[in-house]
Amino acid sequence: MSTLVIPQTYEEWHHCITVICQQKLTLPYIEARIKSLNSPNDSMTQKFIELYGDQQRLKTLQWFKQAMNETQ
Repeated sequence: MSTLVIPQTYEEWHHCITVICQQKLTLPYIEARIKSLNSPNDSMTQKFIELYGDQQRLKTLQWFKQAMNETQ
């Protein structure tokens, strides 16, 4: 049985995205995720909020913005 771990810091989130999920944080990917997380009508964003809450959405949005600043 696996245990769901929700990142609490940028470092934990970055590790989850880039190492565990093996997702490259490219500018187009980051921009798409920021747009999605800012769209209340986006079905994936609605599911994210349902599963993790709006506070986690806001944290994740901030982490994507930080990652964008690091890629520029």
